[in-house]
Amino acid sequence: MEFGLFHEFQQPPGEGPAVAFAHSFEQVDAAERMGLDAMWLAELHFVPDRSVLASPLMLAAAIAQRTTRMKIGTAVQVLPLCHPLRLAEEVATVDHLSNGRLIFGVGRSGFAQTYAAYGVDYAESRERFAEVLEILKRAFTEERFSHKGRYYAYDNVRLSPRPLTAPWPEIRVAAASPDTYPAIGAMGHPIFVAARTGNLSELAPLVQEYRKAWRAAGHPGNGKVYLRVPVYVADTDERAREEPRESILSLLRLIGSRMEASADAAGAREVELRAARGAKMQSIDYEEVLVERMIVGTAARVIDRLKQLEEELGLDGILAELNPGSLVPHQNVMTALTLLCEEVMPAFR
Repeated sequence: MEFGLFHEFQQPPGEGPAVAFAHSFEQVDAAERMGLDAMWLAELHFVPDRSVLASPLMLAAAIAQRTTRMKIGTAVQVLPLCHPLRLAEEVATVDHLSNGRLIFGVGRSGFAQTYAAYGVDYAESRERFAEVLEILKRAFTEERFSHKGRYYAYDNVRLSPRPLTAPWPEIRVAAASPDTYPAIGAMGHPIFVAARTGNLSELAPLVQEYRKAWRAAGHPGNGKVYLRVPVYVADTDERAREEPRESILSLLRLIGSRMEASADAAGAREVELRAARGAKMQSIDYEEVLVERMIVGTAARVIDRLKQLEEELGLDGILAELNPGSLVPHQNVMTALTLLCEEVMPAFR
């Protein structure tokens, strides 16, 4: 199983950007030193009381220069907010700077507020995502190409640099609403799944639909699945339960309120159940969070839960969120990271 850390370069209230970057890079360096497989970078905009990670590829380039072994991933780059040619150049550049260690995770994000701030209509997000992804693949693989779509048009473009990795850095796609699972399976890309807005127990049938579509499209193998999930490891079950409590509940309330508020926004679809899921996140009991939306405990308990999920979902890896909500103190995150790398990971090697 691939073990990664999902990182938001947290900026807790009262701490400035300099501290946020310093603490985050200390965690990156420790992860490299302790043998973690991958560092995953979120993309968050206009949340100064939570994160300074607005430019994942810029930080990926910085991490590439201070590491030699660990993979570096985006989880996820929000494609509809990007200029596709500029993005292709930056992805190819980081692929070279990391010596082929970049994993290019992509999605379209459920935060309509960010789209509004960028002046992009969220109702266009699905079509923009598909068009940007098509342009990226052509830029990565064709010596020259022309394109005329709904949002972009190019004539006789030649990308420089081309990616180091052929045909492109591995592309993984975020799956959220039920209909995206088979759609990504048909495309032939590995998927990210998560339990922030739903429950872990809901994922198995969705993953089955993804793999069914994968096989029906004739792709080799069975389709790889990576789970993004809050994980907290401590030396006692009590500490593992209580230390992240305030942080995860504040995050769920924040995301839930935004999701509920966007239920009637242009581009929101009935299948996403935004109003119901958003309301649930704001009122969810912590005991249910511990069972359905987190993995917490001593190393032994976390190993048992991960093995259960590995069997249920056919997991190929995890993206562990050690500080969901940005309120877990830095030293506690470092302790959880150490336990994850030194006591949990060896059980899956």
